[in-house]
Amino acid sequence: MISLLSEKNINIHKRNHMSNPRGSPSKANHDHAVAGKRAEHSHNRHRLIVATFLCALLAALALTLLDIFPAKPTAMVWIPSGEFQMGDGDAIFPDARPVHKVHVNGFWMDRTEVTNAQFARFVEATGYVTVAERQPDAKEFPDAPPEKLVPGSIVFTPPDKEVSLDQPLSWWRWVAGANWRHPEGPHSSLDGRESHPVVHVCWYDAQAYAKWAGKRLPTEAEWEYAARGGLEQKRYCWGDELLPGGKWQANIWQGAFPRANTKEDGFEGTAPVGSFPPNGYGLFDMAGNVWEWCADWYRPDTYTSSPVLDPRGPDSSYDPNEPGLPKRVQRGGSFLCSDVYCIRYRPGARGKGEPGSAASHIGFRCARSAK
Repeated sequence: MISLLSEKNINIHKRNHMSNPRGSPSKANHDHAVAGKRAEHSHNRHRLIVATFLCALLAALALTLLDIFPAKPTAMVWIPSGEFQMGDGDAIFPDARPVHKVHVNGFWMDRTEVTNAQFARFVEATGYVTVAERQPDAKEFPDAPPEKLVPGSIVFTPPDKEVSLDQPLSWWRWVAGANWRHPEGPHSSLDGRESHPVVHVCWYDAQAYAKWAGKRLPTEAEWEYAARGGLEQKRYCWGDELLPGGKWQANIWQGAFPRANTKEDGFEGTAPVGSFPPNGYGLFDMAGNVWEWCADWYRPDTYTSSPVLDPRGPDSSYDPNEPGLPKRVQRGGSFLCSDVYCIRYRPGARGKGEPGSAASHIGFRCARSAK
């Protein structure tokens, strides 16, 4: 009897400690597994939400950093946004007055003027033919004899005697066969001038290159803001002194213009880009060497009503000296500028040119918007 009771107690003990009041052992294990999977799924979902949020946050941060520190294009300089006093109050520059406040958004600017080598790559890639290389249209020149309707451009030709500075035709000559490949005419070449600025390019040629390069021409406000290099209303791009330390800072004319260039700066014509010190933004040749095309139409009264925020120039052109001939802005002066004849190599001075015309002292550089 005792043995039977002991066995019964043992069985009761086993049931009390091994059985699950909520069900069988297999069901308990199943429920536990389901609960574990649900917890794991919830955890994974939480991790996915956190990862998605972090990715979005990093993307937004990257965009913000690109706005502040944009990815650097090749051979370009970042010009930060800012305000400056645009123009030149000197009475000899009536079209550069009044001096007025302008705000410019940040943008990229070519470090140097476009070189012959760079323009050659553009022509090789596209087959582009400059305006100076094209046959002139008789409809545009109805009074010209047929034998004169040949491709060519305008070339600076120093006179062999003293001439009046009121007679520019004394040193400018139209030369058949002159173009960017042959700067002085058919018998000249680019040998040894690969790093010189390309010349004999009109506004339309510059536009075509800029589009191919994924860039654009700078506005006049952008150009002047960049040329000043962070200086405010200084006479030159480098300060108020023409020859700091007795050294020339730009490729301009020295001597009796237009007959005798003494070449004190080391050059008679164009110079290789970057031959002189850069300005405060790291840009070369913002004064002298070659005139540079801007995007804007030219008007002498532009500054009387120019907007403050990132001005893009007037909607049309008017030059009282040639009322029927629309013109675009040119900036920076050239190797032909001098204090004797032309001092428009100063950063606030303005130039102008018919967009289809080219010459041996006209080139360009490009800009690019931040976005």
